Amino acid sequence: MSCYFMVNIYLNHPDQRAAYDQYIKEVKPIVESYGGEYLVRTEALTALSEAWRPDRFIIIRFPDRTRMDACFASEQYGRIKALRTETVESRVIIADGI
Repeated sequence: MSCYFMVNIYLNHPDQRAAYDQYIKEVKPIVESYGGEYLVRTEALTALSEAWRPDRFIIIRFPDRTRMDACFASEQYGRIKALRTETVESRVIIADGI
């Protein structure tokens, strides 16, 4: 069963954007090597709620939860993770689905 990784990104530190952009560049091939497919990866958002205004939104479909977990636990991902955790606030939800 497919597994969906959905994340809201908040760019609270514009001075660190270059490091986050480097993360964006490096994470894509890692995700794809685990079968991840980007369905949405954008900053072109229209907020219909005052309470929910992310700066970036991403949806990645993995073939299954095992591959998703392996991706984000991988050594390759571990090497770049700080480029995200130290530069942006992110909120993730994972959903199994068809």
